[in-house]
Formats: sequence, C-alpha cells, structure tokens
Amino acid sequence: MRAEIVKISSDSPESSLIKYAADQIRAGEVLGMPTDTFYGLAADPFNLRAVDRVYEIKTRSRHKPLSLLIESIDQAEDLAKDLTDEFYALTRKYWPGPLTIIVKAGSRLPLKVTANTGNVALRVPNARIPRAVVTAAAIPITATSANLSGATECTTAEQVRDQLQGRINIVVDGGTSPRDVASTIVDLTNDGARWRIIREGAIPAEDISAFFAKG
Repeated sequence: MRAEIVKISSDSPESSLIKYAADQIRAGEVLGMPTDTFYGLAADPFNLRAVDRVYEIKTRSRHKPLSLLIESIDQAEDLAKDLTDEFYALTRKYWPGPLTIIVKAGSRLPLKVTANTGNVALRVPNARIPRAVVTAAAIPITATSANLSGATECTTAEQVRDQLQGRINIVVDGGTSPRDVASTIVDLTNDGARWRIIREGAIPAEDISAFFAKG
C-alpha cells in the first residue's frame, strides 16, 4: 500500500492538517515528517509500540537511542534532569536550529527511547511544521531520520515514500528540506568534559568551540 501524502505549508501550516498529523501520532502511528534538516520519523516516544515501529521501519539497532524534537526549553526541562549552564548557553544561542544536545534523561522517558543509556538527545527545530505538531500533540516526537539505516537520508516526501515503501502509512509533505546536512550533535553528559562534539553537521565544530572559548 502506498503511503498517504499530506501536503502542509511549511510557511503557514494549516491548523486542521497539523491536528490530523498530531492525532495520528497520538494514536500510535509513525509519520514521515519534514524538519529543518532531513525528513524524520515522527512517533510518540511514550508509546512503546510506536517506538518499536520506528526501530523496525529503519531496521535500526536497538542499542542506538532516538533523538526527540521539542518545542521549547521548558519542554526540555520536563524531559531531562541536571541541565547544565552549558545547556542553557547553547540553547539560547542555537535553538531553534540544527543543534541536537545530549543530556541526562529524566525519569519520565521510557528506557526504550534512551536505549538504556540514561541520556536523551533533544532539539528545537527551526521549522514550523514539526514545532506545530509537537504543540498540537502536547508531546515531543521522535526525530530519527526517515530512511533505512545505512541508506541515504531523504529531503522530500516522495523520497521517504519510495525508500520506506510499505513500511509507513503517512508522510507529511512540507516541501524540500531547507538543507541537506544533518544537525550537529553536542554531548553534555560527560562529567569529566563540559561538552563534546559527537557529530559535526549544519553548525561547524569550530563555531561551537569558539562559542565555548568566549564563554
């Protein structure tokens, strides 16, 4: 069965369509969803069957935690614990935007989402559709890229549908991704090191280093 494509304006998302997407996620569906980097797989992280589906759809190792898209720093405080000065400094500078920050997970988050690491990766995307869906659903959504593990990331809804043929029922089409490079990932969970760059992406590593050098 071919996935349903739901076209939503990336500039002014239609509230009825946003509600439809949010309702589907709350009902346990896994959706293809645009972000400000690649298209991602959006699911309810508190629904363990939906989390399982994300791993199955991607054929992803269960040892790899899932990152989450959120709408605000307040929501990060609800999902994480022991947030550091570095966290608040980075979020003031780079959120919303393509920076994923790994922090210590709060007790609310299921162990499946964190892959038993005790950590969670959070991001406020600079894209209206996923932020509106998070707001409408009143929960964070998973953000792992909408592709088979090891395959090319997708920058259009059609690419998601073609690559995940038969594995996914709904893809939100918000147009072509504004960039074709992943988010930069910074880890703030190591007590020995204040911060560590895990993956260089849309924000250059030297920018992060220079930011902390100034601080």
